[in-house]
Formats: sequence, C-alpha cells, structure tokens
Amino acid sequence: MNKEDTRARSEMLKNLRIQHKDSVQRTQTLLKEHKRIHREICRTIRDTPKTAPEIAAAVEMPTDQVLWHLTALKKYDVVAEQGMCGEYILYTRAKEKA
Repeated sequence: MNKEDTRARSEMLKNLRIQHKDSVQRTQTLLKEHKRIHREICRTIRDTPKTAPEIAAAVEMPTDQVLWHLTALKKYDVVAEQGMCGEYILYTRAKEKA
C-alpha cells in the first residue's frame, strides 16, 4: 500500500465511523458490559469452583444469561469445567498457560 492508498483507506474508515456513530457506540457499550460481567464471574470462581446457579446468585443475574457467558469464557479457555455437583457442572478459572 502506498501513501495515497493509506490516506484514502483512513478517510474511508473515518467516514464510516461518522456514519455509523450510533451503532459503534452501542457496540462499545455492550462490549464494556460483557467485560464487566466476565470479570464478576471470574472473581466469583477465583477461589472455589461453583455451579452456574451459584454464580448467577453471586452476580445477581439469571442463570440462562450466566450460562451464555460461561460458554463464551469456556470457548476462550478463561474458565474450565471441574467435575460435577449433583446435576450441575462446577466451573473454575482455567489454568494459566505458560
């Protein structure tokens, strides 16, 4: 890419951000909220494994929403399953990779 292409691309992206200002703002707000929830979930299971209903009670969220977030965190190896407690899976923080 030469300088002209870089400038043209930069200008195009700037215009897109202006045109889609509202959707960009909504997306950023949603991402911040998800990060906050993920921090709360991780803080809850930091010391002892917990089930989804226990995590939901601790973070004051519906269990189905907590399960959605746990699934995302599990996908990215942030949390891991650690056995069962009755009918429920126990979730804990995943081990740090060296």
